[in-house]
Amino acid sequence: MREQGVLVVTVHDDPGSDGRAVLLARISDLVKGHAPTSLVLVLDGPAAADSAVGVVLRVHRLCSRLGLVMSVATHSAPVRRLLEADADAGGTRLVVLARADTAIRLTAAALTAAA
Repeated sequence: MREQGVLVVTVHDDPGSDGRAVLLARISDLVKGHAPTSLVLVLDGPAAADSAVGVVLRVHRLCSRLGLVMSVATHSAPVRRLLEADADAGGTRLVVLARADTAIRLTAAALTAAA
């Protein structure tokens, strides 16, 4: 779904170790198919698990290669800390926030300011 010009993808379930590749492929297909300028990935409830962290980091690398701004929203403080610690510093900075509405608003504002 698009909100304020930002592609928003919500993950509701923990992909587990077996579902990581499928989740990564689905998100990658959405990013490539919609050709957005930015992405907010929301890890909702059970999706905020360690197995999702690797997927988020791979999506962040993809977004960096494509020149997209990416933010992540999750209520889980431990997952936010993991993402912040492990994000690839060589690409576009990964913004990790607790609330989806804040992530969408700030990402949209960053795009407006850059334009």
